[in-house]
Amino acid sequence: MKALVRHRYGGPEMLRVEGVEQPPLEADRALVRVRASSLNQFDLHTASGRPLLARGRALLGPRSPLLGIDFAGVVEAVGSELQGFAPGDEVFGARSGALAEYVCTKTIVRKPAGASFEEAATLPIAGLTALQGLRDHGKLRPGERVLVNGGSGGVGTFAIQIARALGGHVTAVCSTRNLEQARELGADSVLDYTRDDVTRAGERFDLILDVAGGHSWRSLRRILSPQGRLVVVGAHGSRFMLPHIAALWLASRAGRRPAAFYISKFVLADLEFLAELLADGRLTPRIDRTYELAAGAEAFRTLAEGHVRGKLVVRM
Repeated sequence: MKALVRHRYGGPEMLRVEGVEQPPLEADRALVRVRASSLNQFDLHTASGRPLLARGRALLGPRSPLLGIDFAGVVEAVGSELQGFAPGDEVFGARSGALAEYVCTKTIVRKPAGASFEEAATLPIAGLTALQGLRDHGKLRPGERVLVNGGSGGVGTFAIQIARALGGHVTAVCSTRNLEQARELGADSVLDYTRDDVTRAGERFDLILDVAGGHSWRSLRRILSPQGRLVVVGAHGSRFMLPHIAALWLASRAGRRPAAFYISKFVLADLEFLAELLADGRLTPRIDRTYELAAGAEAFRTLAEGHVRGKLVVRM
């Protein structure tokens, strides 16, 4: 099969489309022909090996040349121990090596009939990150005021919509060119970070989902309600992600409302919930650009440059 690969850590210039061995069917998994895959910041870290934490134990070089996690496609074959799926089923899910023509995995759910493969492929990492950050770590309750700091990327665009679906009153922070998009996604109010300092706007929030970074714990604490919670997804607004997160964590330990940090988990029930939101129109993925597999390196280059509105998708 064809796949986007890299044999050494590095930038997009290291990526190639090559022929690799198709994964064998395993008893508890399904073999899926991939129709579309989407890119995440995680994929950039995996490809580049930066920060070093992204390498895990493979410090000297990647253990597998394959890339990608998110995918949507059609089941080709089902292992003897996997129940509920049959060849021809349209599904989406997560599996390492998803930027390829085939994956073998059990982390799949049915794709809504009215959704495209491209739309479904955007959901797993970004959708789960937004959902679990708001619901599980942020404990968002109906009627609460939630601030999404960084409402234009993959996680942010999903967070606006999921927060609304959970009953929150949403304020989104983004740049001038993304204000209208945030309104279209359901934000009750929007703030332009190029003109407004949200930490001095006078509002208080029950939950802050911080996707973009760029603010200290002291400044964010000013806009939290007495029982407010801060959940940090990333720190793309700072030069180095990990030092920024560490600084926030240490500063928040001294107070009664410590900040929460997390890594999203692949939970099938959560993927099914995202599928329900997609099916009934409460969740509409925003796809900035779509690439063919042969242009996969260019897709990584675009993601590395920043300023992507929503998601980038690669079609097989």
